Amino acid sequence: MNKVSFYGSAAIVMAAVFTVSTYAQEWEMPRTEFGDPDLQGIWSNATQTRLERDAALGEQQAFTDEEALARESRSRDRQIEADRASDPDRSPPTDGNTAAGYNSFWLDRGNSIVQINGEYRTSMIIDPPDGKIPLLPVAERSATQLQRWLQQPLVEPFDGPELQTIGERCLLFWDFRTSNSSAGPPMMPVIYNNNYQIVQTKDYVVILAEMIHDARIIRLRDEHHPTVMNQWMGDSVGYWEDDTLVVETRNLHPQQNHYGSSPDLVVIERFTRSSAEQIDYQFTMVDPAVYSQPWTAELAFRQRPEVDVLYEFACHEGNYALGGILAGARRAESDANPP
Repeated sequence: MNKVSFYGSAAIVMAAVFTVSTYAQEWEMPRTEFGDPDLQGIWSNATQTRLERDAALGEQQAFTDEEALARESRSRDRQIEADRASDPDRSPPTDGNTAAGYNSFWLDRGNSIVQINGEYRTSMIIDPPDGKIPLLPVAERSATQLQRWLQQPLVEPFDGPELQTIGERCLLFWDFRTSNSSAGPPMMPVIYNNNYQIVQTKDYVVILAEMIHDARIIRLRDEHHPTVMNQWMGDSVGYWEDDTLVVETRNLHPQQNHYGSSPDLVVIERFTRSSAEQIDYQFTMVDPAVYSQPWTAELAFRQRPEVDVLYEFACHEGNYALGGILAGARRAESDANPP
């Protein structure tokens, strides 16, 4: 980089820092008619930041501004390249990858790096310091509901719909590659549809996830209900701690696990509006049956003022995946045991 480029880049960074600093001094927390911080609107948590940190970065929690901006630029370049028209005369793929069901037109992972408290984060996980999920050794972890079902005698993976992931069944979106769930808790970015709408009243906060249009109702100033029935997305109770909404969720449905969690998982979320455009979202996972210690992650929800409404995500409309999976299994069984 020549001197002109260096000083030009430095001036841009300094100007951006000055602008953000000046704006932060002028901004005031918006409040609802009930006096609570106003979190309402449509937000997105799409990001290039990974949940777990690259091992090569050790305990480095933040990128420099230059490193972060370079990563964001590379991400945008990759997106532009991926969005180019495909060659209609290209040869068919030969790698045997049948899971690549989406081309880049459908993907919306975002290009930004999570920025919290002025830091461009190297991972969402901030505790433990190495940015890794503190999983117990496999032999010491509590099995998930699906694992327990598959351990039963004579049970095969494709015997019925209950043995497929809840994402394949369109109950809640769950990314089998990353274990991320958009509806949560915790609410994590996935391959697309990373938008959320928040609505508040005096006694409730409702979070509508665009993916599979899941709505989580958070009761304020209440107690957890007796465990008569485990709910999808659990039993969420919230309260205001100064200007931060703290939400504790228990009793998640046993088929809903996050990163191998057990039905005893407790998720503690914290929502803090840090600017007109951002909500800082922190969550802590507590599950001694799976994790050697509680672990905490942070990411950002960025406002989408240009989005007026979240449309219904009709997950099963025109979707032949689950029926095809089970029909294929029945055909394989028939071929293996002809009459």
